[in-house]
Amino acid sequence: MVAQHLGTLHPLEQALTIVLAFGPFIVLGIVIAFRRRAERAEEMRDDARTEQDARTERPDGPTG
Repeated sequence: MVAQHLGTLHPLEQALTIVLAFGPFIVLGIVIAFRRRAERAEEMRDDARTEQDARTERPDGPTG
């Protein structure tokens, strides 16, 4: 049995083929961008909290 060409794809079929081929990579890129942004914001909060804690700490030592 020989596979025969069925002709050109309908424009809707072409669009669907492109979405199925490249869509997962686009979604993955968006997820990575959002996660990096969230991690960067979390690091900035942690750094700010650490700086604030360092300013409010008092050294223990002999008083008076």
